[in-house]
Amino acid sequence: MALKMQGLIICFILCISIVSAAPENGYKITYTIDVKEDGTATWNVEYRTLLSTKEDFNSFNNYTRQLQSANLDDFKALMQKSVSEAAAATSRGMIARDFTADAAVQSTPSGAYGVVHYSFQWTNFAKINSNMNIGDVFIGGLYLSKDDTLIIQYPQTYMVEQVTPQPDQIREGLIWYGLRSFGAGEPRLVLVKTGMPWMQSLVAAFVIFAVLGAFIYLRKTRKEKENTEEIKESISETEIIDLEERIIKLLKENGNALYQSEIGRKLNLPKSTVSSALNGLYNKNIIQKIKKGRENLIRLI
Repeated sequence: MALKMQGLIICFILCISIVSAAPENGYKITYTIDVKEDGTATWNVEYRTLLSTKEDFNSFNNYTRQLQSANLDDFKALMQKSVSEAAAATSRGMIARDFTADAAVQSTPSGAYGVVHYSFQWTNFAKINSNMNIGDVFIGGLYLSKDDTLIIQYPQTYMVEQVTPQPDQIREGLIWYGLRSFGAGEPRLVLVKTGMPWMQSLVAAFVIFAVLGAFIYLRKTRKEKENTEEIKESISETEIIDLEERIIKLLKENGNALYQSEIGRKLNLPKSTVSSALNGLYNKNIIQKIKKGRENLIRLI
């Protein structure tokens, strides 16, 4: 199984320059190509197979033991060769770098799977001018076997203007499923700029600061108003008595009952001042306070 697994991975990656043969049943590969603003692409190749027997587990373990010592070197050599061929065909300088490999056994409700993951960086993968163009590196086209998947992701600052062939699905990128053969230079994407992310961030920051500024201003205004009311509240006992008499007179003029808010409005006084005077009258058993919803109805006894 170890040799088969290595051969399959190499065969599929080499589809950049040649069309590979279909893998054996049970092998599934997902290629994820994440293209950055500068045209560099991060390639992630995930190879997955069901481990249903003891022999499957042993073969997978034998393969993973050679992953760093031999298989990663083979993968690196293959990809560097493919990138060199693409660079020569496109007249664009390219480098394959930052190779990694890891493997694990994943347990799922449907069984245990052996997963091998390779990744590397491909510089100048996309051609950048006024647009971003993806696909010219696929010299001989691509081949996806049954159940295999190709995903191409691109920066959020771009949108797809043209794509050939049409993807099977669009979800966090463009997705194609096997069984499928792509022609030379395919899949091909032309992406155009949608706008600067820093501008969107600037607008968002402006909105946040505007809301924050309004909150601070309202809080400061309320505090100043409260301070003003406290100053007005510091009146002499003579003035309190005079105010109580004015309230009693006002109540008598309005059928012996008024809402507390109406008393403050008619006398043009702060709420705190009116409340203090009413408390005095209430304590002297001159008025009643009757709760009506959110308001107090003040009534002479």
